[in-house]
Amino acid sequence: MNEIIKKIEDEQLKENAPEFHVGDTVKVYGKIKEGNRERIQVFEGTVLKRQGGGARETFTVRKNSNGIGVEKTWPLHSPNVEKVEVVRRGKVRRAKLNYLRGRIGKKAKVKELVK
Repeated sequence: MNEIIKKIEDEQLKENAPEFHVGDTVKVYGKIKEGNRERIQVFEGTVLKRQGGGARETFTVRKNSNGIGVEKTWPLHSPNVEKVEVVRRGKVRRAKLNYLRGRIGKKAKVKELVK
């Protein structure tokens, strides 16, 4: 990669990037701009995947809202992501949990990791 691009991307990285993995249930505190006002909205769900690297890294969170599955993809180092809080750890054996999209109810749960 070009050295100039790499230097710019390194400046945009967050120093305290949140520590979470695929399968974890997380609360994402995202900034939402409405007109001239700004507020923080919480999106809680299961992390389906993490992809990319460096400043371009993204993660996808899925939740069930009124019986409808809702997915949202967030850039990890974005200034619009205030913080990511881990609610519970998940025990999974794969990097992408796309199979959860076809499941409903209790089948769509991920086992909790007990240490």
